[in-house]
Amino acid sequence: MSTEPESASEDTAEAVDAGPGAPGATTGAAAEGGATADGRAEGAAGEPEAAGEPVAAGTEAAGPTATGDGGSGGPATEAEVGDEGPVAEAGGETTGPAADGSGGEGAAGEPDGARADDAGGAARISEAEAELAAQRLERERIERRKAERQGTIAAGGKLSGTAADLLAAVRAVESGEKPQATVFDDAAPAPRRPAEEPVRRPRPVPAEPAAGPAGPAPEAVEAVRRVLAEGGAPEALAPQTTALLGEAAEEALRADPWQLLRVGGVRPEQADGFARALLGAECRPDDERRGRAVTVWLLEQAALAGHTALELPRLTTTLAQRGVPDPDAAVQSTLAEGEALAFQDALEQTGTHPQPTPGRTDQAEAADGTDRTDGTDEGEDLPVRVLIGLERYALAEESLADGLARLVNSTPKQDGSAADWERAAAGAPGSAADLIRAVAGHGLVLHTGGEASLAEPAALLRAAHALGLRAWAAAPGPLGRDRFAALSADRSAEPRSQASPAPDPAAPEGSVPIGSAVDARAVVTLNGLLTGAEGPGRDADGALDLDLLVVLDAPQLDVETGALLAESLPDGARLVLAGDPAVLGSVGPGRVFADLLAAQICPRVASRRPDPGPLGELVSGIGIGELGQVEAPGKEVVIVPVRDAGEAVHRTVQLVADSVPRAIGVPAEETQVITPGHGGAAGTRALNTALKQRLNPGPGRFGGFDPGDRVAYSPAPGRTLPGRVVRADADGLHLSCAGETVVVPKERVEQSVRHGWALTAHQAMGGRWPAVVVVLPGDAAQALSRPWVYTAFGRAARHLSVVHGVEQALPRAVSEVVAKPRTTRLPVLLAPQVPVAD
Repeated sequence: MSTEPESASEDTAEAVDAGPGAPGATTGAAAEGGATADGRAEGAAGEPEAAGEPVAAGTEAAGPTATGDGGSGGPATEAEVGDEGPVAEAGGETTGPAADGSGGEGAAGEPDGARADDAGGAARISEAEAELAAQRLERERIERRKAERQGTIAAGGKLSGTAADLLAAVRAVESGEKPQATVFDDAAPAPRRPAEEPVRRPRPVPAEPAAGPAGPAPEAVEAVRRVLAEGGAPEALAPQTTALLGEAAEEALRADPWQLLRVGGVRPEQADGFARALLGAECRPDDERRGRAVTVWLLEQAALAGHTALELPRLTTTLAQRGVPDPDAAVQSTLAEGEALAFQDALEQTGTHPQPTPGRTDQAEAADGTDRTDGTDEGEDLPVRVLIGLERYALAEESLADGLARLVNSTPKQDGSAADWERAAAGAPGSAADLIRAVAGHGLVLHTGGEASLAEPAALLRAAHALGLRAWAAAPGPLGRDRFAALSADRSAEPRSQASPAPDPAAPEGSVPIGSAVDARAVVTLNGLLTGAEGPGRDADGALDLDLLVVLDAPQLDVETGALLAESLPDGARLVLAGDPAVLGSVGPGRVFADLLAAQICPRVASRRPDPGPLGELVSGIGIGELGQVEAPGKEVVIVPVRDAGEAVHRTVQLVADSVPRAIGVPAEETQVITPGHGGAAGTRALNTALKQRLNPGPGRFGGFDPGDRVAYSPAPGRTLPGRVVRADADGLHLSCAGETVVVPKERVEQSVRHGWALTAHQAMGGRWPAVVVVLPGDAAQALSRPWVYTAFGRAARHLSVVHGVEQALPRAVSEVVAKPRTTRLPVLLAPQVPVAD
């Protein structure tokens, strides 16, 4: 039985077009082959990929789009590559927090049974556990706050039919009583709860990573192993299943075999085969347990694609395609059991901000269930949409909205007078001055721009430090952190004529020289900030001990991380979210930065600093949908046409090992290869195999790795740390990542470590390299989109080589294929909580 998940890069509704998965339509769980020890399919090391980027075969005719030398070399030959593994044909990047980089093409080189035994032992302390512990505490805080609220889920307008039935079921569940059969017949609309004033709430304090949770008991794992074998499922799933379902996992699986669908990588048709083996004739397509399990699975798949919820019609349609005879009943059962939540949101006109009805308070409108903020007549029903979502993402999105509303509505702490802030702004050029002025008077500010615009948050930090504020910058990962710290250090190290003019004796007192350095210690990672491993720590109330926080690469922020961050900020703090809205979205569900830009609830400062040189011109054109030719006299951009994937691998190795070091002067260790997917004949696995043979050949005796190998390490789902192998011993694989030594236990090597000469665009986000080689084989045409090309090409600082085999698919992707929309609730949640200025 294969446990490879379906490509999360596909739209959830589209993913079911291959055919329904009702019991009787499959041949059983045992007919699908093997699985990894943790039950997950191959993916990037912590790299769920972009929604809407599956790789499919397809080539068309076209030529290069930029001038430059195509390089030289003999005829391409097929590079030796390893087996592609079970997801080779999917190829595309997978989106979502569940993709933790585990793979069937294992690095550890151990049989499944051995890996499963290792996984069943005591869990090791790790950075990932500290992060997950912090997130658990935040979710518990959200749940406690939600339980204290006596009101129901916010509702707007008048509903009838299925929408009202679903909302009634949710209210009954939230009140503590399980809905009876009649609850769907006599539900009455409940009033919307009025927007609450921002109130200081207890802050989550990350757990001390002093002790990790104990692994499941060996006897419980063995019991689950037996029931899995009885149902024809891989016994290697036993440790993961036991950890997920608890010590009573065996009883849970016998009572409801479709619980197996909760294990990462298991698909509905495989869970159906397992259920048939255990239940026999009692296994039916209309089984209520199956309907609930498939509903939850579809919502999880939607989260992998970036959605925090699904619209009800779309969910029921997809359930029908999955062989659920009564989709409405399946959704109602899922709501009744509390495994999902239902919401109804009023649909506002695009581009408008809700306005209060003259002479009528928001509380009065909420009391009778009407919210005529769009100018509709009193008797007119507002259009609504009904959404179904998993509780963890729904509550995180609600908590995020509360935290952001508190920042917007509160008065920033008065550190320095208005005259001090104005003097600081006067010492900064252009849009940096605009950013300083906006931050002076607002608790939440958005800043947009490309790579060159990073100088403006740096100027803000310098001004804040000069005013005596406890100011910090945080990036999603060490790539962004080190890039920003290096940018600030480079500016301070430049000659005065290049960095900034000499100090002006007549400059206003208190102004900040733009060339002064930002203390590198004030630049941290988000994970380190929230767990306490980096940054200022927390005050007595549990809030972050700071006055100003600048979050870099903000498009990478997902709703769960955003909720934890917003609720961790103290009253009076200032938050700046800075990033480039044209890059790929977050790995996790949500689109926090894009939703805030669309909501228009706070000041937005758009940088006026263009990215310089041919590379800046090329990437800026891509951002607006144009892929034109650029003049590259210094070979800043080179196009290398290829005919097939074998030639693409050959040319890539040639560029990294020979052409770029010789012609550009950038050594191989400073060149990064980026490709759309992990599978295929020119995916990351094949490219890394060929690059290792050329750059660091060795026997790979340490789980496929040798000292000196470049790796991508995933300490937690959705996070990738580049590094190198130092050595291996009985403790595990020793890596050097971002200047720190990391020891990966033997049983986690296959799940969390991959070779890193070649990465996907999501793995490379936040980083910049002197030279980048982007590989576009013919079978990657369907994976391309404007955000993907913009992100991949934008990782190059000095030189970009494009191994081009997709012909016209590249310019077509740039001009026509925009980012797939994500279904989120953040704008709707923010609207009633943020007052509209007169």
